[in-house]
Amino acid sequence: MRILIVGGTRFVGRHITEAALAAGHDVALLHRGQTGADLFPAATHLHADRNALPDGLFAGHEGWDATIDVSGYLPRQVHGLADALGERGGRYVYISSVSVYDVPAGPGFAEDSPLLKLDDPSVEEITNETYGPLKAACERVAEERFGTSTVIIRPTYVVGPHDHLSRFTWWVERIARGGEVLAPGPRDAAIQVIDARDMADWTIRLLDRPGGGVFHAVSPAPPFSFEQLLEAMLAEVGPPGTTLTWVDADFLRTRGIDEERLPLWHPFDAEAALDSADPSAAFAAGLAPRPLRQTIRETYEAALLDPLPPPSERLTADQETTLLTEWRLRTS
Repeated sequence: MRILIVGGTRFVGRHITEAALAAGHDVALLHRGQTGADLFPAATHLHADRNALPDGLFAGHEGWDATIDVSGYLPRQVHGLADALGERGGRYVYISSVSVYDVPAGPGFAEDSPLLKLDDPSVEEITNETYGPLKAACERVAEERFGTSTVIIRPTYVVGPHDHLSRFTWWVERIARGGEVLAPGPRDAAIQVIDARDMADWTIRLLDRPGGGVFHAVSPAPPFSFEQLLEAMLAEVGPPGTTLTWVDADFLRTRGIDEERLPLWHPFDAEAALDSADPSAAFAAGLAPRPLRQTIRETYEAALLDPLPPPSERLTADQETTLLTEWRLRTS
């Protein structure tokens, strides 16, 4: 197939591009040329900012069998891509997020759960509050502009090698350093992840499947807890003697610790409920995530080979030590 990937050089897009090329497809990448510009010499590179696609960008191209959009965050970006492609785009695959949902009814919610809506459709600033409604609005535009063959993929936390956000990776590296690890409660908080490589391979294979659809790209199936996630990391990469010390969420909040300091942790907001989606539709359509411990091991090995500096807002070793000392004094 001829496949156009919009945003195909960074993390999720990078893995989708690798999967498409490995499967023997003819790949074109639309990106700004600012990240991963030296990757994928076998692909055709179209350099442009999708916020201002130049007239005639696709002139001379006979078109593509499918377009995979990894970088659509605003409805006008999806409109602009549809306008520029015209009839050249083929099937449209939109990488969305489980953040599109209003608070679901409970664990195991399906793809037909109610979606968020923007209070002000003119809003374009992406914040924690607007990200989900904006992605939901993008989905609506996608189906309107590209039709019933549109495929919408809603992942939870995407993890694995080359993750520039370093959320899952931060935890893997922290536990691999060993010692006493601060684990933020509650232990039973729901969590789901998806290996970027598994989602990428499956996304490409979906193009062989007729028709459209909406799918949760999440794993494992609920129930699965934050404790189980950290215990899996401990078993896979934790040195002998490594321990988890569970610390109360209220204690951490009163000391200014939030999800930026401790990634993947969100005990008090609606996002926690989103990490219990039903993956059965995606599994039935061929999504087959590798074992979690394999993802943990391979993420750690990739981080050793290509280390990325953690975001500056992450919890430091000194801060962790101070918090653990205070917690022991409080609970002794």
